[in-house]
Amino acid sequence: MDHMRLILALVLSFLVFMLWNVFFGPQTGPKPPVQDRPQETAAPPAEPASSSSAPERESLSVPAPTGEGPSRRLLVETPLYQAVFAENAAAIDSFVLKHYRVRPEKDAPPMNLLPEKEALQVLAVGLAKTPGFTEGVRGFQAEFAGERLDLPAGTAEILFRSRSPQGVAVEKRFRFRADSYVIDLEVRFVNLGERALSDSAWVALRNEFPPHKGSSSFEGPSALVDRSLEQIAIGDIAKKGNLSGTVKWLALETRYFMTALIPLEPVAAEVALRSQPGNRVEARYAVPVPAFEPGVPVKLAFELFFGPKSLPVVRAVGRDLERIIDFGTFDWLAKPCLWILNFFYGLIPNYGVAIIILTVITKILLWPLGTKSYKSMNQMKKLQPLLQEIRNRHKNDRKKMNEEIMRLHRTYNINPLGGCLPMLVQIPVFFALYRMLDQAIELRHAPFFGWINDLSAPDRLGNFDFAIPLMEPPYGIPVLTLIMGATMLWQQKMTPATGDPTQAKLMMLMPAFFTFIFINFSSGLVLYWLVNNVLSIGQQYYTQKKFG
Repeated sequence: MDHMRLILALVLSFLVFMLWNVFFGPQTGPKPPVQDRPQETAAPPAEPASSSSAPERESLSVPAPTGEGPSRRLLVETPLYQAVFAENAAAIDSFVLKHYRVRPEKDAPPMNLLPEKEALQVLAVGLAKTPGFTEGVRGFQAEFAGERLDLPAGTAEILFRSRSPQGVAVEKRFRFRADSYVIDLEVRFVNLGERALSDSAWVALRNEFPPHKGSSSFEGPSALVDRSLEQIAIGDIAKKGNLSGTVKWLALETRYFMTALIPLEPVAAEVALRSQPGNRVEARYAVPVPAFEPGVPVKLAFELFFGPKSLPVVRAVGRDLERIIDFGTFDWLAKPCLWILNFFYGLIPNYGVAIIILTVITKILLWPLGTKSYKSMNQMKKLQPLLQEIRNRHKNDRKKMNEEIMRLHRTYNINPLGGCLPMLVQIPVFFALYRMLDQAIELRHAPFFGWINDLSAPDRLGNFDFAIPLMEPPYGIPVLTLIMGATMLWQQKMTPATGDPTQAKLMMLMPAFFTFIFINFSSGLVLYWLVNNVLSIGQQYYTQKKFG
């Protein structure tokens, strides 16, 4: 096989992989779906979610049946976040992270995980078939005197109670921890009637997603079901339905943040998804309760995690929540690279410098493979006149031409794949770093130097008030990207030219093509690619001098 043909195929394959990540993102095949909303039919038999099997009726102190009425807004503030609860639904309307901002500027407002323009009532609860409860229980009253809970240390809780005219009492108890993004939630349903019910109790996560930008990270609903990570693209929700099995956690995730519902005792359950205009998504966690006996409480216990997709933070939560941070096929390699990146950031508090050090270390480890590849390419360069002579002599006899080329390789003891195989070994490292640098929250709003104040955002110098073709806003000069393209062109000039003029022209177009592809990538990824190119040029120059 011609050496440059394989090089071209390798580069194009790499491009296809990156383009696929950019436009489609990582997805795993979800299980068979349901309709656009949970069906009001009997759930499959399963163990009740109740943690109590006592036959006697439970006496509850519940308010009288309530209607809508006025609803207070209760503010809970800890050192990590501010959460606003709507009393009437005992649901979260706002969740602001104090340590994260909307934009890189120091005066930018803190990050709200939920849309501010309209309340979504996250963590609403209900029953799938009981009239009045199918779209959520309302009429809650909080056993809390004021409208603000300040929690500088320790723990505290708020209890919400509701009783419906249908004879079902509901309690929601939230327990907050000052030093954690984890919130404990216990939901308790009590049938106050005289007859047993058969129903499914549900808790809903809701959020609104921004338009998807050029990133390989997944955004949308995800769940860990039967030890399998399921991710459903927002555009696929309408034609796909629910997930069923042992649900270990359910989440709505964006590129850097998530809201997650984690059952304390994973049981057979369903996750019902539905989408609404404006990229709104609802994910209901529903547990079937075949025997909803009068007076016997049905309890659902959860941990909530509303916070950053930071590997150390989610690992501390446990319950396999760290699997939500998925860097794709080479996740096993990307996570150690992230650990190394954070290690060097601890020594030199600049993630741009940490990326450069990580790239240098990677290049040193792969130096023998790179040297072997460049040495083989240099040997092939010496054969180009003889190869061209063979092509000219047998241009009308393809079989004879290939036989002569093979004989020439054997005569000079040169393997035409010698320059490509080492590159194939390096590809997993490139892909792992590509995904890690694109998705790691550590790079969000992390400055490097000069105009680069956010390594997770595209490289832009200046702020133009007019659009530039192929460029996503903001519009400006992609200085780092242009320099990267120049280094690719320089490297291509140093690469031995193929005997086929068409292939040679295609190869010379690759730097320009890569530059356009990278123009909307994060500047951290561009920085890695630029430094890697510079090191590769140095290694190629050294190899050519030594073995030339």
